[in-house]
Amino acid sequence: MIRHTQHLGAGLLDDDEVLLDVPDERLGPALVAAALGDHGPAAKLLAATREGAEWENRDRYTTRLATFAHHREGWLGDWLAASPRDPDALLVKAELSVRRAWESPARAERLRDVGPLIEAAAEAAPRDPVPWRIALDHARGTHAAHSAFEELWAEAVGRSSHHYGCHVSALQYLSAQWYGSHRECFDFAEQAAEDALPGSLVQALPVRAAFAHLLSREGAGAADTVIAPERVDAAADLAIALSAEYAAGDPWPAEVRNLLAYVLITRGRWADALEQFRLIGPYATSFPWAYLSDDVLGQFLELRDTARIQVASAMPLRPLRRTARRVGSDGHYA
Repeated sequence: MIRHTQHLGAGLLDDDEVLLDVPDERLGPALVAAALGDHGPAAKLLAATREGAEWENRDRYTTRLATFAHHREGWLGDWLAASPRDPDALLVKAELSVRRAWESPARAERLRDVGPLIEAAAEAAPRDPVPWRIALDHARGTHAAHSAFEELWAEAVGRSSHHYGCHVSALQYLSAQWYGSHRECFDFAEQAAEDALPGSLVQALPVRAAFAHLLSREGAGAADTVIAPERVDAAADLAIALSAEYAAGDPWPAEVRNLLAYVLITRGRWADALEQFRLIGPYATSFPWAYLSDDVLGQFLELRDTARIQVASAMPLRPLRRTARRVGSDGHYA
């Protein structure tokens, strides 16, 4: 195992080279400016995504900006004071308000209070599907009925039929943890993946369904009578194929690759998991490792090392090379 471990480290960055939740080259400057109290770059960034219909980027950037505002909100307040009807500022405010409500002990009540903020964001940018993704998250927290969920889902896909964020929110609503079941969750994910565009992250929905299944409170007992292990492996195989369509170290599929590595580990597919760790490169993400430990980056690095050791331990031992020796006249080896 010791012999093989060093060889299997090829393509894996050193621990101190791996970073957690790194923003891309467009978001990074906006976050730096926000830290200095300047909302201008964030406003320009989100305006560009709205005008260019970059809905996937818009969703990601909105989420990250809201996360930043959760801890340092002054720049967002200045933005809203300067442009109270700015659709981009309203979107970040809606995302931030929903997140804070989710963390409140009075979640359902707080979420109902922020409903008008989501409506304002949706009205300010009628083509934008991201407010409807936020609305789907909101519906899950307010115990909305399936009929209400279906109405919101229709609004979301009517604006962007393959929007990954909206699909993830719908998948969470349909999970066994909330208002659906493992079977319903998998059925939705597999159908969406089948209908997805080539290279779309929507093809990773089944592996997200597998993750929800593996983390289920039902554990590996009763849940496995509903979802066969082969179905989980098929979801992982589909995500492996999707991952292969992107270059190693590409930040765009990083979260999917992190999730896939976790699912592969739970299935004991160590070699496949190790390959995903290689493809991840420096881009560790909080999801899914935050579900396992408060030390998110430490958990990522620990399981990456575990995958390498597991693969090494399963490899056959190569015999030591021996140098040919001749027998001397005294009968001893020379």
